[in-house]
Amino acid sequence: MTAPSSADLTRAPLTMFSEEEELFRAAVADLAEQEVRPRVRAMEDAGRIDPALTAKFVELGLMGIELPEEVGGAGGSLMMVAIAVEELSKVDASAAIQVDVQNTLVNYPLYRYGNAEQRARILPRMTAGTIGAYALSEPGSGSDAFGLATRAEKVDGGWTLNGSKAWITNGGEADVFVVFANTRPDMGYKGITAFIVERGATGFSVGKKEHKLGICASSTTSLHFENTFVSDANVLGDVGIGYKIAIETLNEGRIGIGAQMIGVAQGAMTAAVAHLKERKQFGKSLSEFQGIQFQVAQAATELEAARLMVYNAARLKDAGQDIAREGAMAKLYSSQMAERVTSLCVELFGGYGYTREYPVEKFYRDAKIGTIYEGTSNMQLQTIAKAVLR
Repeated sequence: MTAPSSADLTRAPLTMFSEEEELFRAAVADLAEQEVRPRVRAMEDAGRIDPALTAKFVELGLMGIELPEEVGGAGGSLMMVAIAVEELSKVDASAAIQVDVQNTLVNYPLYRYGNAEQRARILPRMTAGTIGAYALSEPGSGSDAFGLATRAEKVDGGWTLNGSKAWITNGGEADVFVVFANTRPDMGYKGITAFIVERGATGFSVGKKEHKLGICASSTTSLHFENTFVSDANVLGDVGIGYKIAIETLNEGRIGIGAQMIGVAQGAMTAAVAHLKERKQFGKSLSEFQGIQFQVAQAATELEAARLMVYNAARLKDAGQDIAREGAMAKLYSSQMAERVTSLCVELFGGYGYTREYPVEKFYRDAKIGTIYEGTSNMQLQTIAKAVLR
């Protein structure tokens, strides 16, 4: 009897990829090994992504995975975004987050809510390597993301923006920013509008890069707007629907973060397993000790559970389903799992794991951000609770 292919199954197992997905996964994995891995330490020390690496992402179509071919995209799916982010994160989470943010937080709202003129003007640039950033958080509103102090006032031909944004991933390299501002403070979340702001706009400046615990090659900056003029042509969607745009975009983005955390944990596990087989104590390899076997088995089980949750949420989104609940669950569990698994992997390396000579300390540092950005763990719990109890 011949085993059925994924095409033969009415509902294929979540971890069984289509031929297209598997070819794509293999190509990204090869790029990660050949182009990302040799650059990891240098980029970490420099605090920036090598522009030559971004060019490699463009060549493989990673800067517009879900976008249609007519704007230079690959015509792929959110599942393919998750695959790419996971494979890159097995080697370097910083490189992965550049691809993740570009696809889930920038390209998605630009295509989903952009008009024909905006799509034609901006999206070909994004797929060609122009970096984008998503600007929602502010110094005074992190988890309270919609208590925005940034204001947009209507003027002839457009709007003037005043205020600041904080914790903006890709801020150092981005030329296109999706910015959320309050156009009607008296209307609460219904007064929020999304704008497309380009680097170089009068009164717009990018602040210093933050020195972070992890994902050090990925830039995180503040943004400042002082009477920054944005034309009516750069209002994204309709005035007053910024809240809807932001929420939908974050739902997609959380799948990317979940995939990143799976990759980080898998990268640490792969390194730890190789070490356990090689390292000998008391006359036998560490992998032969039952206590260690149990620890590895528990970690592997948690990792697989997280992978299934992320893949399921991605498949649901690609099927047109609402994933607010599933996305929050996947992001919550995968980020907490990554913290636990990478911590264990450092311990399994012993003293070596605490040094920069071995990769697990970096995976450990990179994992922490997963429980913080794109909604803290408590915010994910709040989202899940609302869905369960409504």
